[in-house]
Amino acid sequence: MIIDFHAHIFPPHIQANRAPYLARDHTFSHLYSDPKARLSTADELVEKMDAWGIQVAVTVNMGWSVHEFCVETNDYILESARRFPDRLVPFCVVNPALGDRAVEEVERCAMLGARGIGELHSYAQGYRLDDSKVMGPVMEVAQRHGLIVLTHSSEPVGHDYPGKGTVTPEQLSGFINDFPDATIVCAHWGGGLPFYALMPEVRESLKNVYFDTAASPFLYTSQVFPTVVAAIGHEKILFGTDYPLISYKRLLGQVDGLGWPQHVKDGVLGGNGARLLGL
Repeated sequence: MIIDFHAHIFPPHIQANRAPYLARDHTFSHLYSDPKARLSTADELVEKMDAWGIQVAVTVNMGWSVHEFCVETNDYILESARRFPDRLVPFCVVNPALGDRAVEEVERCAMLGARGIGELHSYAQGYRLDDSKVMGPVMEVAQRHGLIVLTHSSEPVGHDYPGKGTVTPEQLSGFINDFPDATIVCAHWGGGLPFYALMPEVRESLKNVYFDTAASPFLYTSQVFPTVVAAIGHEKILFGTDYPLISYKRLLGQVDGLGWPQHVKDGVLGGNGARLLGL
């Protein structure tokens, strides 16, 4: 089984006309103001999955700043998962800075079948992940419903790019330590956080934390794969593309070229995600 643990989908009407959303939402504008930044529908994603032998995709939202846009796109993701029940696993999103409205939306989505929250974009939504007063109410609901929380992550060094943000390992570490029993996925290799797992106290804090490979070719050379395996173990790595930003051909090609033992390759491509999702 191959599982893409990080794929984005949007309703067809947003794909056709993004201008009203760009005008009102800071996060969406930050990520998709360039007309070359692609948006994909659920049907297009499943078509690509079929072409490349991807059995399951976790369909994540993005960190909308505007609550109504969270609700609108959450509904599309949940409806898409009902149309493709064996292919799509829905993650919905909220803006935790909005307090009770965010909590109520997490409750609603959990009751409708959401398996996780994400992708959070705290730097654009107006809060810090390591602010426990902001994150506490949402995390309480997430843990009560057994939801996975997937957050954007970024590197404190290196090149700049649209959406890089400021969710660096220091902030992620604070968030993780605030909620040690929560299941957390740090996107984009956690901005390099796994490298610090060579420190025993950091390794211990990551017992319920996983790292996806979303957008990896834009960030690191392929050596990041064996480096993270050596630092924290292959069981913590989840194959994710950031579709449609990264093609399946490109990222699967990187994994195929690593020369890993079959059990390691199988775990990263799907086994680890299957266990985490209970598939």
